[in-house]
Amino acid sequence: MYIAIIILAALLICFLLYTHRVLGGENLSQYDRNLPITFDVPQNPDGIERLNAYLNENFGMHGQAANASAGWSSKRERFDAAGLARDYDCEFRTDRFTHDGVEIDGDWTLLEGTDPNKRILYLHGGAFTVGSAISHRPITYNIAKQTGCAVFAPNYRLMPENHRQASIDDSRAAYSWILENGPDGEAKAEAIGVAGDSAGGNLALMVSHWARDTATRKPDAVMAISPVTDATLSSPSMKKNLDKDLILTPLLKPVLKAPRTLLLWGLKKAYGFNPADPLISPIYDELSGLAPTLVHASATEMLFDDGARYAAKAEAQGSPVIFQSWTNLPHVWQIFDDYVQEAHQALDEIGAFFKRHGVSK
Repeated sequence: MYIAIIILAALLICFLLYTHRVLGGENLSQYDRNLPITFDVPQNPDGIERLNAYLNENFGMHGQAANASAGWSSKRERFDAAGLARDYDCEFRTDRFTHDGVEIDGDWTLLEGTDPNKRILYLHGGAFTVGSAISHRPITYNIAKQTGCAVFAPNYRLMPENHRQASIDDSRAAYSWILENGPDGEAKAEAIGVAGDSAGGNLALMVSHWARDTATRKPDAVMAISPVTDATLSSPSMKKNLDKDLILTPLLKPVLKAPRTLLLWGLKKAYGFNPADPLISPIYDELSGLAPTLVHASATEMLFDDGARYAAKAEAQGSPVIFQSWTNLPHVWQIFDDYVQEAHQALDEIGAFFKRHGVSK
């Protein structure tokens, strides 16, 4: 009897150790910093009430309840509707290529005077389940306008109908493809940048790490807007900002109610990966030798510490990673440039960053 109890206790201890040390990854609290906010925004910036009403309607609890029974196609159409609701003085040119038997399509964003040999790969956000080149036209348009570069946004394969690995494979393939192909056909890139927001920010950092670790040409500069860097959801701001983030709270609040042990195993099942695998959690990777990288985040969003910790670890390991932060703004506020002036401020910083590192003139 006693032997059985000892064996069961030992098995339980091993299970818990595996869960928290392997699935949970290293303790990242050593990278917590009391960083000053780069741009202090008034508590109620101009346009924020109108934006919050839009966010509550489309992403808040009301929007989630209204769309609870909607299929993935309906949710994706709702995202795309935002990109289609505006007029742009540019061309969105659809292009496609095949990689490992999979056809990947996407859109080039091209303004008058665009240099086709200076290119930026833009990886859209949307929790790996929604979003497209269409939904993120406000950002690709503004980045193209800021830089004069040809911006390509691929429609990588989405979950749940595809494995999480598919988004990784497609993002790598898209990067390799635009190194050799521009909007007018086959031509080597003179300068190359990578950018993305939220889930796409995660993919942008992943591409940067992958290029560093392979014979692939490293990007000249990388820009991540509110990126997911820690898929174990251990960042302090996950709970600190739980009731402040109008976009992510409805998605993550039910998940974060689970005990940590159950949460990590649930995440492993959902991702099909160990949550602390550097392939989906770039903060757990070695962060030396990276391309110049700019990270943006709002101090009131749940992913704030994902970006802050990533930048702190990268700096400690010698990589040129800059972290810029704003107060009182929503997750990926850069896409809401028709609501808040601070979106333009952030986009100006992105344009200056790419110019500083030779991606644009």
